[in-house]
Amino acid sequence: MILTLTLNPSLDRTIEIAALARGAVIRAARARLDPGGKGVNVSRALLANGVAARAVVPFAGDEGAQLVRLLAAEGLDMVTVPVAGTTRSNVTLAEPDGTVTKINEPGPALSAAELDTIAETVLAAAHEANRVADWVVASGSLPPGVPADVYARLCRRFAAAGLHVAVDTSGPALARALGAGPALVKPNLDELAAVTGVPLVRVGDVVEAAAELRAAGARTVLASLGPDGAVLVEDGGVWYGEAPVTGPRSSVGAGDAMLAGFLAAGGHGVTALAEALAWGAAAVRLPGSRMPGPADIDRARVRTGVPDPARPLTVPQAPPVPEPVAPSPHG
Repeated sequence: MILTLTLNPSLDRTIEIAALARGAVIRAARARLDPGGKGVNVSRALLANGVAARAVVPFAGDEGAQLVRLLAAEGLDMVTVPVAGTTRSNVTLAEPDGTVTKINEPGPALSAAELDTIAETVLAAAHEANRVADWVVASGSLPPGVPADVYARLCRRFAAAGLHVAVDTSGPALARALGAGPALVKPNLDELAAVTGVPLVRVGDVVEAAAELRAAGARTVLASLGPDGAVLVEDGGVWYGEAPVTGPRSSVGAGDAMLAGFLAAGGHGVTALAEALAWGAAAVRLPGSRMPGPADIDRARVRTGVPDPARPLTVPQAPPVPEPVAPSPHG
């Protein structure tokens, strides 16, 4: 079983428009409302593909209650934790060429007591009789006021209980988590550039940046590169893969679907990378933050192999503010 924790879940409204024009009245072509948040999406993707998963979901206020209703309607196995405040609502504006504009609310603040309750809930959910979790995915942005080292602390706590921990976050939270030795981190291109402070122009730059994250404590790095595919760096080797997408609808949740596919296929090796790419590409072809099921996944489009270090990236990334990685736990 794969367990997910989303500290800052959301209601995600996706509005499809012809073009974004600032200051104009824009009429929507279509709109949909989905439950959101990185860990929530990972669980939804696993559920859609028949993989055992459980989500730990803090919720607050009427919006939180609506989030729980939407997840229940999908049949998601979840444990809810009531917290103070109001669950956030996010808006995504999606254009026909795949361009996405996101407006994300901050979400409710979590107290130290609420964070402790959430952590205890994860541990209890991970060790229920006959349903011991193999992985815990701790992912997403941090609610207001939550310290940047929260994922590092959770990683140590969960790993001490015998769980493999995957972390998918950004900025200082990612930098601090590295020193806790997560089994897996899944940065996207701009997150990787920001946390290393290194411009990423070629695939070789990505491989070197991923190696830096491993030197700082992460055991495996799965770097998602958007239209350029993904790079996997682990003890067993370095791999590159891509899955071209024609007619993209929305990239929202594609990285979460990628992580779900990687873990569903065992969480290591080139076979897992190929599955991750197939799930991620399928999500890009779907509207809103809908997660792909078996009928949506086209594995024939996936190509994997040894990375070409000189291959240029379609959208190079330069970090606006360098965020040095955390020191290695090994000295």
